Amino acid sequence: MADPVDNENILHETDVESSVREDLEGSGQVGYDNAHIADASVAHALNSTFSDTEAEAALNALGVKINAILDILQANGLMAAS
Repeated sequence: MADPVDNENILHETDVESSVREDLEGSGQVGYDNAHIADASVAHALNSTFSDTEAEAALNALGVKINAILDILQANGLMAAS
């Protein structure tokens, strides 16, 4: 019987690789596209009657996009959730 700790011959290696591949493919994780996130606006023109609500809305929209990117990174195991 093969030694399961043998670094050159892993017991049931093909089955393990197949199982891991199926888990990754079925989970929508690494290597698969996630939902598209629209580009954030990079041009903000503040008019002469500038208001705090304009700046707040722009910052909130940017925060939503940043959080969507973080969610994708976490869902794909590329960063810790907390």
